[in-house]
Amino acid sequence: MDLLRMNCELLATCSALGYLEGDTYHKEADCEESVKDLIRYLRHEDDTRDVRQQLGAGQIVQNDLLPIIIQHGQDKALFDACIRLMVNLTQPAMLCFGKIPDDPVFRHHFLQVTSHLQAYKEAFASERVFGILSEILYNLLQLDWEQRQEEDNLLIERILLLVRNVLHVPADPGEEKKVDDDASVHDRLLWAIHMSGFDDLVKFLASAQSEQQWSMHVLEIISLMFRDQTPEALVSAGQARSAEEKQRDCQELEALRQKEHAAKRSRTLQRGTRHSRFGGSYVVQGLKSIGDKDVIYHKTLHNFKNYTHDAGKAVRRVPKRNRQAQECKDKRRSALNVRLFLRGFCMDFLENCYNHLMYLVKESLIREQTQQHDETYYLWALSFFMAFNRGNGFRADFVSETMSIRTFHFIERNITNYYEMILTDRKEATSWSRRMHLALKAYQELLLTVNEMDRSRDESIRQSSSVIKSNIFYLMEYREIFLTLLRKYDETRQPHSYLKDLVESTHLFLRMLERFCSGRKNLMVQKKKVKRKRSRHDKKSSAPETSPEALAETWKVVEEELKGSGFQLSESLTESIVPFDATSETPLEEQRTEAMVRVQDALLVRLGPEALGLLRAAREVWPEGDVFGSADVEPEEELELLKQILHANLPRSSPPEPVVEDEDDAAELEEEELESIQVSETEFNFLDFIKRFANPSIVRPYLLLLKSYSKNTPHTNHCIARMLHRLAVNLKMDALLYQLSVFNLLNKILSDPAAAAYKELVTFAKYVLNRFFSLAAQNNKAYVELLFWKNVGAVREMTEGYSKDGEGKKPTWTEEEEEELRKLYEEHRHSEVPDIVETLLPLLSNSTRTRRQVVTQLVHMGLVDNAKELKKPKKGTQIVLWTEEQEQELEMLYEEYKDSDDVLGNILKKLTAKRSRARVVDKLLSMGMVSERRELYKKRSRGGQGKSSGKGMTEEEFLEGLTQGFPDEPVDRDDEDEGEDESEESEEEEGEEQEQEKSQNGGRRSQSLHSPAERRADIGPMVYALQQEGMSGPMLWLQNCLNRTAEDREDDGVSQAVPIVPLTEANEEAMENKTFRKLLRKLGMRAPANEQETFWRIPAKISASQLRSAAAALSPREEDPKGDEEQNGSTSPTGESQEEEEVSSEQRAQALRALLLTRKRKHHNSEHAAPVSDFSLVDDTDSTVERSQEKTSAKRSRSRVLDDDEENAEDSTTAVDMDTNGDADSDREDIAAPVKRRRKMALIDEEEDED
Repeated sequence: MDLLRMNCELLATCSALGYLEGDTYHKEADCEESVKDLIRYLRHEDDTRDVRQQLGAGQIVQNDLLPIIIQHGQDKALFDACIRLMVNLTQPAMLCFGKIPDDPVFRHHFLQVTSHLQAYKEAFASERVFGILSEILYNLLQLDWEQRQEEDNLLIERILLLVRNVLHVPADPGEEKKVDDDASVHDRLLWAIHMSGFDDLVKFLASAQSEQQWSMHVLEIISLMFRDQTPEALVSAGQARSAEEKQRDCQELEALRQKEHAAKRSRTLQRGTRHSRFGGSYVVQGLKSIGDKDVIYHKTLHNFKNYTHDAGKAVRRVPKRNRQAQECKDKRRSALNVRLFLRGFCMDFLENCYNHLMYLVKESLIREQTQQHDETYYLWALSFFMAFNRGNGFRADFVSETMSIRTFHFIERNITNYYEMILTDRKEATSWSRRMHLALKAYQELLLTVNEMDRSRDESIRQSSSVIKSNIFYLMEYREIFLTLLRKYDETRQPHSYLKDLVESTHLFLRMLERFCSGRKNLMVQKKKVKRKRSRHDKKSSAPETSPEALAETWKVVEEELKGSGFQLSESLTESIVPFDATSETPLEEQRTEAMVRVQDALLVRLGPEALGLLRAAREVWPEGDVFGSADVEPEEELELLKQILHANLPRSSPPEPVVEDEDDAAELEEEELESIQVSETEFNFLDFIKRFANPSIVRPYLLLLKSYSKNTPHTNHCIARMLHRLAVNLKMDALLYQLSVFNLLNKILSDPAAAAYKELVTFAKYVLNRFFSLAAQNNKAYVELLFWKNVGAVREMTEGYSKDGEGKKPTWTEEEEEELRKLYEEHRHSEVPDIVETLLPLLSNSTRTRRQVVTQLVHMGLVDNAKELKKPKKGTQIVLWTEEQEQELEMLYEEYKDSDDVLGNILKKLTAKRSRARVVDKLLSMGMVSERRELYKKRSRGGQGKSSGKGMTEEEFLEGLTQGFPDEPVDRDDEDEGEDESEESEEEEGEEQEQEKSQNGGRRSQSLHSPAERRADIGPMVYALQQEGMSGPMLWLQNCLNRTAEDREDDGVSQAVPIVPLTEANEEAMENKTFRKLLRKLGMRAPANEQETFWRIPAKISASQLRSAAAALSPREEDPKGDEEQNGSTSPTGESQEEEEVSSEQRAQALRALLLTRKRKHHNSEHAAPVSDFSLVDDTDSTVERSQEKTSAKRSRSRVLDDDEENAEDSTTAVDMDTNGDADSDREDIAAPVKRRRKMALIDEEEDED
């Protein structure tokens, strides 16, 4: 009764709207109220959507609502109400029912609503309807924002929603029965939109700054307008076919013709000479039937090759979860006039609207101001319009908004999210798969556009493409996305078209990566490594050892740490320590004991500053009784108090055991995985990257796509063949394809009548089969291997030979060997050898045992608890604790060498326990022997007057004193050449500190640099050398970086470390140049501190004036850089003293050359025993002085070569060996390598003078 009464009410309400007479609609007086009544009825409809179905059956939209808005559009209130009602009636059936119903009854209602919507869509395909909508919308958009009311904005939104709903209605190809190039209902709707001018309003909304709020509505309408189109079809609309298209069509026709001829020939051969009634019966020998007898065949012989036991059997039903994913509906070609209209729309949209609209939509998506799944419209628009732009005369500026690394990141993140949702939301896996396909298409289009930018004639566009590619190839997420997608491909959830796009995208990415790598010697990429640690909560945390020896060792570490910090605590540590809890119910006396226990716990884990801070905080809370020390306690007394607390036996309360409620919580508490990602840089190798594709899980999708080779496009088949060629030929992994199903597919390709159209596949198939039969001749198990898919290990075994039994198993230990190992370990376990395993290995009777085998066996026998106890000790840096004997030895060595020129170097040589420079320096500082690091730097003599004459000295002392006058060698260079076992990190750290301190305190030279404004003499030759190497561009780039940073620091007044980021190939190569890096250190730049940092940085403590002076030092000079010293000397306020020093250094250089020449001649005489006139040292020196007076410039140049030897030693010709003099005492071991190089340079100069 209710349904009948509702029908009567609906009929009465519909009748009260008015009536249509001819083409004129006569509305009733209460027409507006009747429309509002219908809106109220729709609010209260049931789950079957009965009101909606009855209104659709009564054709209320076609006969009443559309005529009302066309003929009575001037009535604003009625028009608004009709639009509201039609927006409700035209909403998609999917929104009405939530999803496609599974119940047959509700499925029927769903189809009924859909059929009504299709009828509405046909009614809307009228120019008059869209004419009135366009007119009303145009008038509303003419209003300024201050004149526009809230009702106006609502009406604009409802008109856009109405058009969106009508365009969204799915087509009914069965009812329409339209072919390509014929106008469908959707085409007629688009033509009505075009003729009414509504498309121009859509473009205005997309481009206008004042209409940003409608961006998502506009994008939805545009995407629905182009729903059945492809970019390629629109590009070619109205144009003649290209030669490439004609050739492709000819190839397809030729393949079809060959297949037709082959089928005709086979039908001719199948016709027998006898009548079909006399086919006869045959016994097939060797082929058993159901019983023991042979099969009897009752058909003609020419059909016997198709015989199978499965003939006549019922087809096995494939479970729904194992069926292949269904393809989306095919695209159709619209009428030509519609395609031409859409082509023009695309061109205007790209030129005027694309960048603005895509920016607005992207911002809305990032800020989550949109509805769920709205990003799919963004992904579709990106792929569609960028593809159209590529085909229609590529213009990079039209799509500049979406050509960025941010877009790559956005799409990559969505692909990952969609894949996760496919796994978790199994009921909606098909929908998530379609969204993932859209994201993949967008990613593919981005790559195609970057590839198109590489071909541009504009240099700036090509440069932008190179920057984008360098970022894509650098990050691991973008490099490995295709590996992951191929490995995770599931044919039951992802359709065949998705796999096609994935294979083509992978082919494009690999081709771009290969080209990018071929033009570079080495490519650095980011590498991420995930480390997982498992922590068990049910295990009690291992308490620190409380034995007297362990407590003594702990106290040494804590005492050393506190003394090193001077008993000073950081402000953050002091503020974070709270000794008691005011809200706790525990009494203050008990909390005092707990505070004492907390101090002891901090000491046991060797956290000295925390323990001291907690002690001082507890003293302020509980001052009575001096339990935590008196108020005026001295630091030494605090240290003694901490020692007493460490050794005290304090009462401890047992912690409450956690209560586990259920098994799930117990499982969670039992084991937890903690992940930490380590980011580092590594050199990229393209061949190693391709090796990761040599996996059965990646090869299978390619072979699955190859099965449909006859339906694939030639490009798709080429992508498949190219990848298989990389694996089989480039990597020599053709055995990956030795599988029976693959061979069956290759046989099908070879026997295809149209095989001539697949030459690439045929050639590859022959190659694989030839390789297999060659291998089968050597390996008699190759045919059995065809039954299995093979990984890399199985491929290697199949081609190189199988491992013998027991070869891969763990080596066994006999009882005698175990007893021998136990005895040797017990003998040497207390001997203080640094590595007991290395000691045991040569003593074992079985000399084939490896270190790993011995360590594993020791752990297995229980002689050691953990393999980490037997780790190889690292040299120097692992020794952290200092024993009393070592401290006494260090103090004695410091007292012995504190007046020497190289205090630290001599101490490092004499230390029995080798340690790094940083450890020794820190220990000397903590012991108070030195107050600052500068006291340990190597001292440089400044050419003293007593040594310049050379009287009263041996030759070695003379040489040593002479070479110390040249201050350009770095402090740690000598020690590195002497081969000490020191860690590189500590040396670089200390070297940087030394260079920074020296740059702040005036450098090594005698003149004092009050500010870096003066050009350092050791930078000039390096600048000149780099300019000669063709690095003027990187030098100018570095200079600009320094100047820009100086300007920023002057403007902002804030200094912070600024990374030096190279964006061009030339700058990247310069940052890898050794001399360029040395120049950066000279200027005070900071190298990457750890693996988290990638780039060099401009330190925050360098002022703007210092940066400007450093940039000025990089300016190219017209004169020879060897004149820098002379120029600086002339402008220096201490010019006279520098001239005297220069003359003194020249004289000493002359004396050095004379001495070395004399030695050379003596050695030459002793070898050849020829009478040669003797040259005294004085004569030779005098002659050298005479020559030097004639050629003053040559002398200065030689002295400067000696000064700048450190920078130019690698590029200079130091081929002359200094050992030719034969004197054993001429090259002492304590003379560093730079001294020897200077001797070589002086000898070369002397030989040039003789010539």
